[in-house]
Amino acid sequence: MALLTKAVKGTQDMLPCDTGRHRFLENTLLEIAGSFGFKEIRTPVFEHTELFQRGVGETTDVVQKEMYTFDDKGGRSITLRPEGTAGAVRAFLEHGLFNEALPQKLCYVLNCYRYEKPQAGRWREFQQFGVEMFGSASPAADAEVISVANEIFTFLGVKDLELQLNSIGCPECRKNYHAALKEYFEGFKGELCGTCLERLDKNPMRILDCKSPVCSKIAADSPVITDYLCDECREHFEGVQKYLDAMGISYKINPRIVRGLDYYTRTVFEFVSTAIGSQGTVCGGGRYDGLVEELGGPKTPALGFGMGTGRLKMVMAAQGIELPEDSKCDIYIAPMDAEAAFKAMALATDLRSSGIHAETDVVGRSLKAQMKYADKIGAKYTAVIGSDELKDNKTKVKNMETGVSTELSLDNFEDNFLRLTINEAASGIADDSDLNVSLTDLLGNID
Repeated sequence: MALLTKAVKGTQDMLPCDTGRHRFLENTLLEIAGSFGFKEIRTPVFEHTELFQRGVGETTDVVQKEMYTFDDKGGRSITLRPEGTAGAVRAFLEHGLFNEALPQKLCYVLNCYRYEKPQAGRWREFQQFGVEMFGSASPAADAEVISVANEIFTFLGVKDLELQLNSIGCPECRKNYHAALKEYFEGFKGELCGTCLERLDKNPMRILDCKSPVCSKIAADSPVITDYLCDECREHFEGVQKYLDAMGISYKINPRIVRGLDYYTRTVFEFVSTAIGSQGTVCGGGRYDGLVEELGGPKTPALGFGMGTGRLKMVMAAQGIELPEDSKCDIYIAPMDAEAAFKAMALATDLRSSGIHAETDVVGRSLKAQMKYADKIGAKYTAVIGSDELKDNKTKVKNMETGVSTELSLDNFEDNFLRLTINEAASGIADDSDLNVSLTDLLGNID
């Protein structure tokens, strides 16, 4: 069989064997953020191109090389979102969230799109988890946002991550730094790539983020921003460190971190792993105190981070950390004939209403084939219904792990099955944690 087409390069299918694990990860990320007071927000997958040009920055690789931009049928320039912050800020302004109690804390899980060379840890369609906080200029806010990411890694058991911290100052103290960078890079104009030559006059800090090996080597000996911080920015940076020290979060000062987006100010940070090679940044973020105002809103301090779930899963896999599999079938009810099939479907329907994962035949398989199917889907219990079972109004439910069978009445089968699972869990024959509902849920469903 010849396929008509395949998935677009740089994209991935997520198959049923993986979606359960991924759903657990998504829920974990949102729940941990929720424990810090962050509420989920969902924004459109595409925005007006101007949002990213102004928000992300026209001198960044993202805007210059990586955005998926097109004209819609109305002639408007539209871009698939390359990151989550700009859309969150747009929503914060458009819906007047700045009039609500501050700080406003938002979080999200969304798909992003960048036209990059596909490689390990880098895709053209990727998922990003992020948090954004609006309305606090305090270094305590920086530390809290960093601690959200730290708590996620701790909860998931991810090890060997290094928090790298820097301050890139405010626009005022960066003027002197830009001048020093320009003077330094002027001496290498004959060696810089074409893109960095353009950046030299517009935004020399972007040269520090260039992926060219030649430019990276030149940038390695360039001046560092921490030598040019104004007193206020230096005090803020020291405050962030004091809060992190108080929280017991270790870090390393890395004056070379500038992040790849123009909206950052003051604190920038990355959580870096050596487990996945060169694409080791699992989470990165910082302050963007001027972005809300740049996009037409009131002056509002803000900060956040983005975390690629794909890279996070790569790190976890490299460290042997497994996410829970999706739930398996609790009970498979096998009908032996057409009349029994109606009863089996009715019983499965009742069980599902209590949150029990119940399945029955919808293909017309023989009993032997149904038992093979039940084994393949990992059914924990099976029950067979035929003419004798219908006549006697009872059937045997078999625990597929222990082989123990228990006769249950078909009247109130739902309650009978729930009692069976409770009794087996209590006696140690079965572990109720393997079922799709907890013991408390089971008890609550029985009068």
